[in-house]
Amino acid sequence: MALSIECQALSNICQKPNPPSNGLRLLSINLPKGGRVPLHDHRWDQLVHAVEGIMRVVTDHGGWVVPPQRAVWLPAEVQHSIEAPGPLALRTVFFPPGRVNTLPRRCCVVGVPPLLRELTLQLLRLPSAAARGKRQRLEAVVLDLLEELPQEPLTLPMPCDPRARRLAELLARHPDDRRPLDELAVEVAASVRTLQRCFKSEAGMSFRHWRQQLRLHRALVLLAEGTAVTRVALEVGYESPSAFVAMFRRVLGVSPGRYFKADWPDRSG
Repeated sequence: MALSIECQALSNICQKPNPPSNGLRLLSINLPKGGRVPLHDHRWDQLVHAVEGIMRVVTDHGGWVVPPQRAVWLPAEVQHSIEAPGPLALRTVFFPPGRVNTLPRRCCVVGVPPLLRELTLQLLRLPSAAARGKRQRLEAVVLDLLEELPQEPLTLPMPCDPRARRLAELLARHPDDRRPLDELAVEVAASVRTLQRCFKSEAGMSFRHWRQQLRLHRALVLLAEGTAVTRVALEVGYESPSAFVAMFRRVLGVSPGRYFKADWPDRSG
């Protein structure tokens, strides 16, 4: 109940049409395994950062699985919910309308450098009576750092066509399903050509690419829980750990082990 009250209170603040201050707003939320922040939106832009655990952010248009040291950028008025596959510590920064022009007006996953993480924590620790000048200086650095945040390819858009949607939901429940598209098409009563067209036009990627993203999303959750790479590879539909690791490295630039150990996204190998 306390969590719901806290979320609703901040939502009310950020919904005001004319906020009394151009300062940033911050919120700290801890969720237990299976916890969820229900569907809502804000009048302010939002950067949601997982300092511990992994989160899943869901909108009408798709989902994002976000490991530690990454964040989801959520533009104003995008309805979203947040789910916690395991224990999760969230730190959220809200930006007044018009303050951020360096990030896209769509949802995306970005890396969070150590300096931005520490500044966020420092702003959360500042007492309400802290000198206005000090807070403004810290907020200015936060805004500067947003210009350099690298985006990561962790989007899983969902098709709208009912047949393609049924296929997407089927594979989301069974990411280890290795059947080719022609067999899956029979199950959802659609032609291969129709499904390929729907994924390309509505999800913005081929069915093959979409299926890879789905498997990657599930793999990130399993890896964050400490599941061995060999088991993860099998549970998300790869025939061997080497094939899974090759896909992971190709998409994210590093091996699964390096991805979760790095404090800052490192593309060096």
